[in-house]
Amino acid sequence: MAEILPIRLYGDPILKKRALPVQDFSGIPELAQDMLETMFEARGVGLAAPQVGVSQRLFVAAEYQEEEEEEGPEAPLKTRVKEIYVMVNPVITYREGRQSILEGCLSLPGLYAEGAQRDLRVRVEYQNEKGEKKVLEAEGYLAVVLQHEIDHLDGILFFQRMSFADRQKFLEEHREDLAEFQRRAKAFLREEAARSGVGRHR
Repeated sequence: MAEILPIRLYGDPILKKRALPVQDFSGIPELAQDMLETMFEARGVGLAAPQVGVSQRLFVAAEYQEEEEEEGPEAPLKTRVKEIYVMVNPVITYREGRQSILEGCLSLPGLYAEGAQRDLRVRVEYQNEKGEKKVLEAEGYLAVVLQHEIDHLDGILFFQRMSFADRQKFLEEHREDLAEFQRRAKAFLREEAARSGVGRHR
């Protein structure tokens, strides 16, 4: 049964690291399922492995059908899935056009902003959870999702794709939220260290 994993918040050092290529695929299908369940639980459209504490070049994403009015905002996301993507070692091999849409991030819960500069169309070469080579061409919103998640694998958060002025405005407007995320990230890492025995007196 898939496990819901804790999502790392802004301030966690793993979100700044460039993730390592996946070479051993033996554990990837299970990890991908855990990540998908975590993404659905958090009501997200994408989730990268570093966001669950795994510094590997893997992300999951989903396209959803439009929400039916009678479903309500708390209806399970899984019931609206059109397509699921598991992308390992993804590389953007073609880019075209420019766009900027409202973006959010599960590692910055509740914060949204426009201004991140994205390509309108992309072609992504990747491997699936079994290691098979695949190619996906995407445009519009899905193209943004793919770029957002690939950025996570390079240690880049969406607001870092904004102009300097927009980035400074975002950081200033959300200064208190970002400080709280950093506090929670540090507390989580202390708890993890205590659980694993790191830092204990001998």
